Amino acid sequence: MIEAIRLANEGAYDEDGTLLSELRPLNFVFGPNGSGKTTISRVIDGSGTHPDCAITWAAGAPLETRVYHRDFVEKHFDTPGSIKGIYTLGDGNVEAVKTVAALKAEEEDISNKLKGLRKTLHGDDGQGGKTKERDDLDVQLRDDVWKAKAKFDELSDAFSGVNKSKAKFVERYLNEAENNKADLRDIADLRTDAASVFSNELSHAQTVPKPDCTALVALENDAILSKKVIGKADVDIAALIEKLGNSDWVQQGREYFKELDDQCPFCQQKTDAAFRQSLEEYFDESYVNDLAAIESLRADYAGMSTDLLDAYGTTAVTESPFLDREAFDKDLATLRLALEANAATIEDKRKEPSAAATLKDTASLFAAVDAHIDAANASVQVNNDTLANLDARKRTLTSQVWRRLLEDSKPIYGKYKADALKLDSAINGLSTKIDERTKELQAKGDEIEENEKKITSIKPTIEEINKLLKSFGFVNFHLVESTDDGFYEVKRPGGEDAKGSLSEGEKSFITFLYFYHHVKGSFSSSGANTNRIVVFDDPVSSLDADILFIVCNLIKGIVNEMRDGAGAIKQVFVLTHNIYFHKEITFHKRRSGADAMNDETFWIIRKSTSRSELIRSPENPIKSSYELLWREVRQDPPSDTAIQNVMRRILEHYFKFFGGVAPEEIIEEFEGKEKMICGSLFSWINDGSHFANDDLFMSCDPGQIDRYLSVFRRIFEVSGHHGHYKMMMGDSYSELPLKATEQEPEIEAEAPEVLDIEDAADSSAASNNA
Repeated sequence: MIEAIRLANEGAYDEDGTLLSELRPLNFVFGPNGSGKTTISRVIDGSGTHPDCAITWAAGAPLETRVYHRDFVEKHFDTPGSIKGIYTLGDGNVEAVKTVAALKAEEEDISNKLKGLRKTLHGDDGQGGKTKERDDLDVQLRDDVWKAKAKFDELSDAFSGVNKSKAKFVERYLNEAENNKADLRDIADLRTDAASVFSNELSHAQTVPKPDCTALVALENDAILSKKVIGKADVDIAALIEKLGNSDWVQQGREYFKELDDQCPFCQQKTDAAFRQSLEEYFDESYVNDLAAIESLRADYAGMSTDLLDAYGTTAVTESPFLDREAFDKDLATLRLALEANAATIEDKRKEPSAAATLKDTASLFAAVDAHIDAANASVQVNNDTLANLDARKRTLTSQVWRRLLEDSKPIYGKYKADALKLDSAINGLSTKIDERTKELQAKGDEIEENEKKITSIKPTIEEINKLLKSFGFVNFHLVESTDDGFYEVKRPGGEDAKGSLSEGEKSFITFLYFYHHVKGSFSSSGANTNRIVVFDDPVSSLDADILFIVCNLIKGIVNEMRDGAGAIKQVFVLTHNIYFHKEITFHKRRSGADAMNDETFWIIRKSTSRSELIRSPENPIKSSYELLWREVRQDPPSDTAIQNVMRRILEHYFKFFGGVAPEEIIEEFEGKEKMICGSLFSWINDGSHFANDDLFMSCDPGQIDRYLSVFRRIFEVSGHHGHYKMMMGDSYSELPLKATEQEPEIEAEAPEVLDIEDAADSSAASNNA
């Protein structure tokens, strides 16, 4: 069965398209000429190409289609030559008929099992079942791993080529899950490596120069620093100087003593040559050499310190991108302070040679500064090695990033793999069974075909069509078997060929009868009993009212056969622009009011200047004026200004049709105000219609309206037409005790349909409908 039809870029349907969905065994489509009905029938027929249109089959199993539209007429009756014969099942070979029936039942059983398997695998609409579960599982994995990827945004280069598509990403993910054997590393380390490996600005780097501080550090341990530099001890003035401890003070005074020409710079007294001799002997050559050593140390230390600090401040060092400049500058500042402090200490030693001096050990400070240079050079080495082997490093790092992602999402993948294994197993099992059942079905169909050939013939179709033509007054032509085996010809009573001279009405009727038998047969000697879908596209063109009624009844027979499940017809579509035909074909006595039954759908084609659109209706959208009047009665609350006139018109239409109704006798069944109300409702009895002023009867309050409705109902009760009232009220009907006649005869449900013809319909058409 067809579940849905999409129509787009075809005929009156634009690129946005429209959809017939949730279709049922019986489907009615009403639309004006040129609105797109034939497009629907052609899409179902499969004739031509309709690339943007699509049919959704139940359980994905297409059925044969039998479509009546103008293409069918043109193909079989508008071309010269004989008409293709229709093979139908006969009953000459009783055993063969029984065999076909039994085989058909077996085929139906296999088909049902096959549908069940396909439903389990693909769902009712081909979009569900196990395949949908499997697809949903893939979608869930795709979404889950895409979310897991979010924490790897800084490593997106590892996902190059797949980081913009969820589908491609999960495909790569699954491949990596099966094959990735890379080392598992911490994500922080991966980010550090990625900063260089995935950098587009990677280039060869120069090693950061590291100054040598060995010589300076050695000076800090020079023996002169700890030596107390004083004069010669065996000189006569040595005891006094040592006692006073003023050797450095005396040494500084000597410079002035020389300038004052042997006058003491302290007491300003003239000294003798012996005193000068004593001073010179006290500050002998050894003392002078020690002073020179101190001076040399001071100069060397100051120069080396300046050179080293300058070396640490060159651009080759400070502008290296691999140097931790902040930490380097901090440790270098500490070193500079230490060097300056040591230089000051040496200066103090120079001024007071007799005092021992100790310098700060800067070896550890130099080591701290040099550690930053060593770290930078290590990074330079990594950078240069990476550049030399960039492609390999990228591949390695990419694999390591994927390995990290796989590890972080292991629970997700583990659950997916377990669920996928179960579903794949189920799907494979179902697919195997479907293949087996399909082969069984094909074999059973071949067996049915062989047996059908024994009992099918084109002769029963000729006999049935000719019988129908004759019974409806078409005696000027009939079908005969052609000299070509398996074909018909249309002949006049005198034997002349009539195919080319048929009137439009004759042609329409015989082509419909031909199609009607084709629905139940086949163009070949087999296949007369295969499951099929039937489409009637405007089958009543050029037919008068009598023939239209017959066509309606023939189609209703096919619909009833389908509803009973007695034949091969599984679904019916009726498309028309004819209001009367639509009303006639849609009538069913089991339907409550205008509501649709649970095995049918109603559709209206809404056509604008630019496009057509299919609109589903919950009930039959085509209503007669009579039905619209009853809708006013069913309305809750009813109109207080129109309800009286509505009830009058219903009584006028209905009782005029039946005739033989004596309104005055019905009026006499009432008393008091109810009698007056009844009389006003039958006001048409004098001249066939109510007067103009009756339409202005009066406006009623709710209590008066209820009294009118009560009298209206009792008119049908006392006249014996309560059944009609009950049917037309539908769901609004409520059971109440009958007040006049307890055993009124109920009319057949078909009777009110005479009023499907609008007010202008003639009585003969109404009689046929009744």
